[in-house]
Amino acid sequence: FITTKGGKLSCSKIIHLIHNDSVKNQVSKVLRECELRMYKSVAFPAIGTGQAGQSPAKVANDMLDAIVEFASKKSVQHLKKIRIVIFQVNMLQDFTESLKKRDYSDPPTTGSWISTFKCNRKRPTDTKKPMVLEKKVYLATFQICGESQKNVDAAESWINNLISKEQLENSISDELIENFDEKQIDALADLQRKKLVSIELENKLSPPHIKISGLSRDVCCVYVEVQKIIQKIKDTQEERSKAELVYNLVEWKYPGSNDSFVSFDKLTNMHLEDAKIAKRPHLVVKINKKNYKVDLNTLQATDDQGKTINIQRMPKNEGKL
Repeated sequence: FITTKGGKLSCSKIIHLIHNDSVKNQVSKVLRECELRMYKSVAFPAIGTGQAGQSPAKVANDMLDAIVEFASKKSVQHLKKIRIVIFQVNMLQDFTESLKKRDYSDPPTTGSWISTFKCNRKRPTDTKKPMVLEKKVYLATFQICGESQKNVDAAESWINNLISKEQLENSISDELIENFDEKQIDALADLQRKKLVSIELENKLSPPHIKISGLSRDVCCVYVEVQKIIQKIKDTQEERSKAELVYNLVEWKYPGSNDSFVSFDKLTNMHLEDAKIAKRPHLVVKINKKNYKVDLNTLQATDDQGKTINIQRMPKNEGKL
């Protein structure tokens, strides 16, 4: 093909095709050229239906097949709108029927005036920050067929407005986001998979924040779930702080080797002390990966096989508890 300037036409470039029996191949080449040159839109006539005498129905199928295959490629970034302009009213039916018989359960397709445009549900985060959420996004493609460009543009505008009304963006700012580890990142990724949202994690801001965008109902749902994740981190930190405080006041121990005693970990130490203060009779704890039922009155611990050991409670600051 040969590319020239648009001249007096309302376009920047004109791509002149050399006749070829393979309409699909010609359309594919033009689409690749448009993407390569970063064109945002392109308009086709019904190629081959003039002097070439090809069947309009076959041309419709070939052109739409080429557009479908092109739109399905993940590498497409620049070309957003593809039009097929039909001047003969009777030929419009062939293109309309070609559209109707296609199965669009799989992602994308395009074609217009069949006019089509890609509706992107907010592109996912592709951030290069230390914590990254990746999401596969399928583009929804709308195909609009009308008797005039005015009707097509009006339908496109109506759909765009409808989409905009269904979109919502919300942000959560909290210092605790900086403490997100692999477990929390996996939880966010799982929310992205289950809901029609994109989650952007920006942990280098002060305070760090999480941006949630997508369908309104899903954004609201995910917002609540993220708040729960943050609250869980907060509760964990508070528990550890309390455990540290209790450990400074009292220390619980179990038998080790050579008649020595080993300190429980700080969380178990706190749980034992809380249970004693609450006057609970028993508490199940782990000692060397085995479950033991501790009698908080006799300070004896019994495992599942009936073996009993003595444990110790050693106050560090008598009178302060």
